[in-house]
Amino acid sequence: MRFNVLISCLFYLITTAKLYAGIADTTQIPIFAWGGVPPEETSAARYEEMKNAGITISLTRSTTIDSMAMMLDMAEQAGVQLIVRCPELQTNPESTVRRFMNHPATGGYYLTDEPSALAFEALGLWANRIRAIDSQHFCYLNLLPNYAVPAQLGTASYQQHVRAFMNSVPVPFLSFDHYPVIENKGGRSLRKEWFENLEIIAGESKKENKPFWAFALSVAHGLYPVPTLAEIRLQVFANLAYGAQGIQYFTYWTPKNKSQYAYHNGPIGDNKKRTGVYEMIRTVNREIQNLSGILLSSKVISVEHTGKEIPDGTQRLAKLPEGVKKISIKGEGAIVSVLEKEGVRYMVIVNRDFVNPMKLTIKSRSTLEKVSKNGTMLNTRKHSSSVAIGPGDIAVYRLNNINGISFK
Repeated sequence: MRFNVLISCLFYLITTAKLYAGIADTTQIPIFAWGGVPPEETSAARYEEMKNAGITISLTRSTTIDSMAMMLDMAEQAGVQLIVRCPELQTNPESTVRRFMNHPATGGYYLTDEPSALAFEALGLWANRIRAIDSQHFCYLNLLPNYAVPAQLGTASYQQHVRAFMNSVPVPFLSFDHYPVIENKGGRSLRKEWFENLEIIAGESKKENKPFWAFALSVAHGLYPVPTLAEIRLQVFANLAYGAQGIQYFTYWTPKNKSQYAYHNGPIGDNKKRTGVYEMIRTVNREIQNLSGILLSSKVISVEHTGKEIPDGTQRLAKLPEGVKKISIKGEGAIVSVLEKEGVRYMVIVNRDFVNPMKLTIKSRSTLEKVSKNGTMLNTRKHSSSVAIGPGDIAVYRLNNINGISFK
């Protein structure tokens, strides 16, 4: 038994090392900006502005290999990494990879976005050509959400789509997008498929011992409204409660308007100035990194839900975590996740309501230890705790040594 545990731990460490190879800071959760600073706006100051928002790695389309080189040089000055994306990466991958593989700002290599399963074989061959030259930086590819139709997926079901991808394309982590907050005449609501999407991705990720990265929407377009702070928190903290090891934003820079999408109010707006959304993601990114000591490289033990109704595809909380006598939640419902890191278990509770606060009462068999939003441990010196969790917000408790129980 101990031998099997040792082998499992070694495999996890090796997988984690491969995942974060090339990323300068491995003590914090990677925070990724899709649609970063465009080539024509590239400067060290713009990347410094991005870094100040909490972004650590970014992806922007570059029209030429020389433009990509210039962008990497500017990003290096600010301490931000970029995903290499230029036409030459596809037409001449070996030469392009050799040019950028030793650049300090190189974070990885972009393949494509939301491909059909029909393209997986060719993408796998392309990724292998890149990896044959540079095995230290990851290939990046982002999957469709589960509300895509079979004609888009290229498979009969979403789970088959994810499984086919895992079997065909050699990437160190899964990435998928799903933007759950939509607005119509009835107001704002969550897509009913969102949590089922997280369940499938987290489950397939666990089967393959590969982490996953997930998105939060940060630019308004179509049915998607300008996000509130609570909506961004809910997306981010739900992803993390399910075990996400990277958080991505779509987008950072507001794309030039297209008639069918009408993008507006991204973190950097149409006037190239910061918007209120910039301040929101900076706030949330600071909260993410304050909790990185717990969330980064943690293992998901369980993820369950409470509430009169629970989301499709999820499990209702049936058994309390070890050492907890009672959990009372007054509100729409919550995600209750148990994570383990270095032999220590934590209970992560996320308010699923992005409009109203939720009252949480916990009773334990010993004194409670709550992790504050700044990452410090607070011993309440009491056996119970009653707190209000804001809309979409998170509460974290350490479970070890409750009633003498140790999980090491």
